[in-house]
Amino acid sequence: MYHAIVKRIALQNFLRVNRKDYAPILKGCSPDVHHQFGGYHALGGERHDREALGRWFERLGRLAPTLLLTVHDVWVKGGPWNTTVIMRWSAVQDLPDGSPYNNHGVHIIRMRWGKVFDIDANEDSQLVAASLQIWAAHGVNEALAAPILS
Repeated sequence: MYHAIVKRIALQNFLRVNRKDYAPILKGCSPDVHHQFGGYHALGGERHDREALGRWFERLGRLAPTLLLTVHDVWVKGGPWNTTVIMRWSAVQDLPDGSPYNNHGVHIIRMRWGKVFDIDANEDSQLVAASLQIWAAHGVNEALAAPILS
């Protein structure tokens, strides 16, 4: 039963990213949540608290306004004191030059007593960096910003 509940929450959170509804996701994170996203670009790097993760989500919403995540598989392991969630997903969006963005990846999420304390996002970071260059070429200066680090 516990694994089914965690799976449902994880799926809901990916749908929330699609809707740019980040507050409930952040509420489910510990204050010192660790988040890492590959690459050194506007979305890359590591964050070490909920506030920085919130700023990262807001930037994601601005830099990927049509992003649509589709979850293909979810695995949940462990008890409430040490839960690991692995999610395999794909992502699409329209880029401002009309080209498609198609990426895929895996999130490894760790939870303790109902709170997320670690998010490890793994995807083609070179594709992310290339899409940010396209946004920048179309006047979105934030696409060239330094990573949000904390």
